[in-house]
Amino acid sequence: MNLAATGLRRQPFQTHGVPSVLVPYESQKAAFRFLNSTCRHDHGLGLFHGPPLSGKTSIIRHFRTLLPKDFATAVVEGAGLGAHALLRHVLHQFGYDLDLRSTTERFNMVKVFAMQQTSHGCAPVLVIEKTHQLKPDALEALCELATLSVNGRSAVRMILVSEKPMLSILRSRAMLPISQRMTGKFLLRPLTRQETTIYVYRKLLCGGCADPRLVFPQRVCDALHAASGGWPGVIDGLALAALANAKSCPVQVRQIPRRPGPVEAPAGVTVLQQPGRRTADRRSSVPQLILTCNGRTLRQIPFDKPRLMIGRADHNDLCIKHDFVSRQHAIFIRSQGMTLLLDLKSRNGTFVNGKRVASLVLVNDDVVTLGEHRIKFIDPAARQRTTLKGAGFDETTIAKSIGDLREVMNRLRIVS
Repeated sequence: MNLAATGLRRQPFQTHGVPSVLVPYESQKAAFRFLNSTCRHDHGLGLFHGPPLSGKTSIIRHFRTLLPKDFATAVVEGAGLGAHALLRHVLHQFGYDLDLRSTTERFNMVKVFAMQQTSHGCAPVLVIEKTHQLKPDALEALCELATLSVNGRSAVRMILVSEKPMLSILRSRAMLPISQRMTGKFLLRPLTRQETTIYVYRKLLCGGCADPRLVFPQRVCDALHAASGGWPGVIDGLALAALANAKSCPVQVRQIPRRPGPVEAPAGVTVLQQPGRRTADRRSSVPQLILTCNGRTLRQIPFDKPRLMIGRADHNDLCIKHDFVSRQHAIFIRSQGMTLLLDLKSRNGTFVNGKRVASLVLVNDDVVTLGEHRIKFIDPAARQRTTLKGAGFDETTIAKSIGDLREVMNRLRIVS
């Protein structure tokens, strides 16, 4: 749909990266108060809950900008991280790029830094996203950090962010140092119907729209709230897909999909020329792979081929230049509407949602970890986990993909 007449100059609904505008609402304000009180408390350690696409990351990112500059802050995505990698991320964000090879050395460096900062009245703040996906040794390292204190004040303020309930984990004896120190917990709530309308209109205004009501009438905003449950990330996805489905203004209720699809505005377009229904349907049926590192989105790749190989070498379909990634690390195989992830006997392993796998049929929102990089798999049609056989991945299909891979490798050897 051509939205130039409404004045839109850029895509108002971003499903990845830093949002164009942070629209305030009651639960978000309460979250900021909770985070602030946790960081100001002498023993602050808070548990911050919210389902996927509830806006946790946007809140954390903005809150970080509100802290005084003398506060050392580290925000780490914990999915699949062990203690060694976790401590390296923490040190890096605290300003240290030392080549410390052992986990003990890294822990001691964090300890020394934290205690020095606390002795000067500025205890560092550590925020762990997806805490529920940390490896056990990383949780153990957090427990050790939780015990550090200087002059009766805890040496590290902690905010543990989770998509799933963690109280059962924290009640275990091994997690006692954290559960005993916890100063509060917060559950993020969705937007109300009125807040959803304000949220949508503020984003449209930020994008340059002269009159948001010409794009999303009140009845459409109400339908967006009902379909999304009031969660900001879901609202963005549904609104973006509705814009793609619409042929003219205003958007109709029937153009809101049942669930958000991975529809993105074409790169480099300033005045939006959205595809029609047929193009949007075709794109939303193609799985998307979102590559991130340290919380920063690097690439979004449509998976529209039978196979996609990942590794450090240049001949891979997705090349990731990092020491923790093998030359040929893993391969995605697409067959009969299902996607198989196959590890290619990589040195450091392939992890899905924090667990090492040799092969796995992926479902929507799975997070694949290769070294320090994450690949989020988006395919709303893939809702139920199944076996290789149940998904139609017989030995012939897999063997053919591996055979094609070997053929590529042989050609590369001949050329070299």
